[in-house]
Amino acid sequence: MKELIINADDFGLSNGVNRAVVKAWREGILTSASLMVGGDAFGEAVELAKENPGLQVGLHLTLVQGRAVVRHEGFPSIHDRDGNFTNDPVHGGMRYFFVKSFRKQLRREIEGQILKFRETGLPLSHVDGHLNIHMHPTVFDILRELMPKYGITTFRLSRESLSRNLAVDRARLVGKAADAFIFSRLAARCRPFLDRLGIGYAAEVMGLLNSGRMTEEYLLKALDGVGEGTTEIYFHPGCLPCPEITRRMPDYRHEEELTALTGLRVKERLRTLGIRLRNYRGEEKTYA
Repeated sequence: MKELIINADDFGLSNGVNRAVVKAWREGILTSASLMVGGDAFGEAVELAKENPGLQVGLHLTLVQGRAVVRHEGFPSIHDRDGNFTNDPVHGGMRYFFVKSFRKQLRREIEGQILKFRETGLPLSHVDGHLNIHMHPTVFDILRELMPKYGITTFRLSRESLSRNLAVDRARLVGKAADAFIFSRLAARCRPFLDRLGIGYAAEVMGLLNSGRMTEEYLLKALDGVGEGTTEIYFHPGCLPCPEITRRMPDYRHEEELTALTGLRVKERLRTLGIRLRNYRGEEKTYA
C-alpha cells in the first residue's frame, strides 16, 4: 500500500501562508501543517487550526531565520538583541555545534517552543524543523531527551532519494547531491534513537531536494516514484502579495505550490496510482 502525508511548512509565518494552508486543506490534498510558534501570524494560525480540526498540526521548530520565544541572557547568545536568530543557516549550524555554552540555551528554547505549542490546546501531531534544523546533531540530541517527556511520537526523518529526484528534475545537481548526502548521514544517525524511543517516521521525505519548487508539473512526475509504505511530501504554499514570505523566500514559488496542492490533475493522478492520503496520526483524508 502507498500512503502520502502531505504537509505544509511555515504555518504561522504570515497571513499569506495561513490563507494558503487553509485553502490547501479545505480544497486540496493537504493533510497536515507545521506551526512556527514564533511566527508573526502564530495567533491567527492557531485560530484557523481550531476552526479546521481535521487539519493535523505539528511543531515547526525554528532556530534560524525566525524569532526566539524565550529570552536568553548573557554572551554569546543564540539570538540578537531583538530576539532574532541568525538568517544564515550554515553559520547558525556551526555555532550550535561548536559553541558548547549554547546547549543550555538551545534546550530552553526548544522546550519553550514545545510548551508554547502545548499552550494552544492543539494536539501536537509531529515535530520537524525550519530548514530541517531538527536534524542538526546538537538539536536532535536535545529533542531525543524532550520528545518522550512531552509524549511526542512522530518525527520528520528528512532524507530523499537523489536518483528518483534527478529522474524528474536535474536542476541544481551539485546542490542536490550535497543535500542528499548530508541528510542521509544525519538520518542514519537519528534513526536508531528514534527506533529505540518508539518514535515513528515516514519511509521517505520528498520536498527536501526541490524545496520551494514543488510545482504541479514536478509533483505529477514525482508521484510515479512514491514507494510502498508511508511517504511524506512537504510544501511551502503561500498567497501573494505577502511581504513577509517575499522577503524571506524570494525565490520560492509559493503560489505554484498551492496550485499543486489544489489542482484537479494531481488529484486524478493520485487516484490513478491508488495512493491514499493520511496524516501522521494515521487518519485517512478523502478529497473531491
